Amino acid sequence: MSFSPEKFGSADEVDAAISTYESTTVQIGYRRQLRHRYIILLGVTLLLCASFVFDVANGPGNFPLSVVFETLLNPQAHGIKLEVIIWDYRLPIAITAVLVGAILALAGAQMQTVLNNPLAEPFTLGVSSAASFGAALAIVVGWSIVPNLGPLLVTFNAFVFALMTCVFILVATRIKGVGTETMILFGIAVFFAFNAALAMMQYMASEDELARIVFWMMGSLSRASWEKISLGAILLSLALPYSFYRTWQLTALRMGDDTAISLGIDVARLRVEMLIVISLLAATAVAFVGTVGFVGLVGPHIARLIVGEDQRFFVPLSALVGALTLSLTSIISKMITPGIIYPIGIITALIGVPVFISLILSTRKERLS
Repeated sequence: MSFSPEKFGSADEVDAAISTYESTTVQIGYRRQLRHRYIILLGVTLLLCASFVFDVANGPGNFPLSVVFETLLNPQAHGIKLEVIIWDYRLPIAITAVLVGAILALAGAQMQTVLNNPLAEPFTLGVSSAASFGAALAIVVGWSIVPNLGPLLVTFNAFVFALMTCVFILVATRIKGVGTETMILFGIAVFFAFNAALAMMQYMASEDELARIVFWMMGSLSRASWEKISLGAILLSLALPYSFYRTWQLTALRMGDDTAISLGIDVARLRVEMLIVISLLAATAVAFVGTVGFVGLVGPHIARLIVGEDQRFFVPLSALVGALTLSLTSIISKMITPGIIYPIGIITALIGVPVFISLILSTRKERLS
């Protein structure tokens, strides 16, 4: 039996059919990938909701879940005592854990993107140590840039020094010839400088002052308040949409400065704008709860392993993973010893170190295979 090309049309028609088939296949694969990533975002969101509910329900007192729900819906349902416990203590702590976790992870994700360094995050670049020094300065010396702040003295000082550190790194980006590697070195230098200054403050402090400094450095959700929650929610509601607005530019930046510039992106301006956002996020989070490490480091790494560098999914997933991490940390801090709530900074360090090491090893295996 002979083969007749006429049965299949001309060569051009065959090529067009093959091209159409390949294009359709690519589109189907892309849509399937998008659907898979949306399912991941939905799944992590549901896990976060479940963790949040369990965080509110868990704590000293062991109240039934039904009673907690009734009190949430109607504060006076079970008396003033339960209203105070749920609405004035547990609920602010649970919301603060979600907010601060999302803020730290978002700041870490954007820091790693604009500095092109997987180790960049508020804790490793000296922001947390600067905030700790600012808090110690207020505790030991009673000094603040703005006097007569009362109970807000420590929090405001921590915010100002954290923001000053971020501004210092930001100014470094404007120095001619300074690259992202040099900026990382600036951050490390700031980290050690403020750690030395903090040690001096601790040496000068009395026993009571030293205890307050150490407790602040451990990181605690017990400082939660509705005022802080409002400020954090406003900041996050502004930072997230802006990050979404810059998603394609940030994705291009991850391919390298040269690639981003060739696509018409003003890399220097983008980096400065994002570092301003990062500065506000990092300073606010650290001022609210103290030193909390690894959340801004591990959250983005987990998100990157799941969805890659596409900022449309990397940004929200990083925030969700960070929020889930700190929410679970809040639960664990209550369950270790009944009746005692451990500082979250201790728990995040204990959990973050082995998780981060496992991420490094898994990434190394992928590169070798």
